[in-house]
Amino acid sequence: MQEKQLHSGNKMLFFNKDYISEFVYGGIDGAITTFAVVAGAEGADLGIQVVVILGMANLIADGFSMSVGNFFSTKAERDTFERHKQIEYWEVENLREKEVQEIREIYAAKGFKGELLEQVVEVITADKEVWVDTMMKEELEMVKSDKTPYKTAGMTFFSFVIVGSVPLLSYFFAGRGPAIDEELFLFSCILTAAALAIIGSLKSIVTEKNIFFGILETLFLGGIAAFLAYFVGDVLEKMFVNF
Repeated sequence: MQEKQLHSGNKMLFFNKDYISEFVYGGIDGAITTFAVVAGAEGADLGIQVVVILGMANLIADGFSMSVGNFFSTKAERDTFERHKQIEYWEVENLREKEVQEIREIYAAKGFKGELLEQVVEVITADKEVWVDTMMKEELEMVKSDKTPYKTAGMTFFSFVIVGSVPLLSYFFAGRGPAIDEELFLFSCILTAAALAIIGSLKSIVTEKNIFFGILETLFLGGIAAFLAYFVGDVLEKMFVNF
């Protein structure tokens, strides 16, 4: 197998898998939370307009909140990496002998010994960049992520809104006829199940797990969320009616 083929495993649909994973998890969250809102509103018999308003409000507010959370999480990881890297630079410049000994111990633990070990230590410590990178990877076990905060947040928001809008699609066609209006929630269930199945399969590809299991897991979680929301909406609606 060629080297390019091996590295192509990190690509999907021309995107880096890191960002595909953001799309997948943002989409799952968007579909499940929006469908839960729809199910809750239906359980409370709130009406089509309320379903659409609550669903759209959830899409924008929760999508933005999730993307902001991912932005700061990714930024914090990068800032932490850079902070530790600067510390390693300081130690290399001010605690040279100690850092040389640490490199020696790291490669001795890997099986290097004698003259070969000393050659490895000499080569690594001759270049400050290589030295610091080695310490970051081998001592601190830290590797800088290629993901950027803005792209991570953007992909999360995009997927949340796009996939999360699926449960609302049938409600946008309300008023096209009595038969359609009576089955809006059923159509929403079908569309949401299809979206979750697709996202679940993508999740399985990203995590390299069984696709069938990934689809069932995603559908199960979405179904539980919808059931709980519908049940709560129904109970609360009956409680308020009795007041």
